[in-house]
Amino acid sequence: MDVIQTSEEELLQKHRKERKELQGKIQSLKKSSTKGDKKKKKEVTEEIARLELELEKKQQEELSQLKQDSLQEVATESCEEDVAVPRVSKAQRRRDKKASREKERERLIEEQEAENVHGPRNMELQAIQHLLKERKLMLKEIPSDGNCLYRAVDDQLQFLGDAGLGSQNLRALTAQHLRDNKSNFLPFLSHPDTGDLLTDEQYEDYCNEVAHTAAWGGEVELRALSHILKCCIEVIQATGPSVMVGTEYQDRKQAVLTFHRHMYGLGEHYNSVKPYVEEEEDGS
Repeated sequence: MDVIQTSEEELLQKHRKERKELQGKIQSLKKSSTKGDKKKKKEVTEEIARLELELEKKQQEELSQLKQDSLQEVATESCEEDVAVPRVSKAQRRRDKKASREKERERLIEEQEAENVHGPRNMELQAIQHLLKERKLMLKEIPSDGNCLYRAVDDQLQFLGDAGLGSQNLRALTAQHLRDNKSNFLPFLSHPDTGDLLTDEQYEDYCNEVAHTAAWGGEVELRALSHILKCCIEVIQATGPSVMVGTEYQDRKQAVLTFHRHMYGLGEHYNSVKPYVEEEEDGS
């Protein structure tokens, strides 16, 4: 019983550590949810609920398995006392149990590796990398902090030989362009909860979020940026043709971005591109 009690204490200590680590992860997720971005907040809330549920289920299964193993061990010992069979030492049983757990762990690792290879994130990434390689380009990763669209566009401006404006300046310019051209952009924006067109007040709130928060940018912001910069912006995606925004500026300059639906768990993402380098891709 002392061995069983020790095993349970060790498992409970492990569970406390896991819950503490999860709380740290939850705090990071909450910080990534920008004020006013209801879509991102909902995604973060759902992700937190999923993580908590998964951990609770996992820990309950581990406790249940420990109790089952303990009962089985007690039953085995009782049976061995009554039946004249070769006795297996406790040490041997522990070694056998450890070997069994290690075998199961290796099986789970193999399954996870297979899922990673054939999962949506990796399949999408491989498809985009193939399209870029055909054009002698490769990914240039942009941080996933809500500013990825503006950072990627700014990186492309520098690649094209222009002075970088910085993501915050691009946000401010985008917000002002949306205000100055309200009639052109309002029909393409709707309330995330009701689906109705934004009111004048809601539209102004939307512009303020673009300017002052880390709200994620999409096609509306891409179109605004193309007019502000007098630049055609091509967005390469894994499936379907590239999206071309600002084609009227195509003869002047063209920026190239990549769009990822499965890059990160909390939503969509934009990256920049750069000239293809064989050694760099092999080492990444």
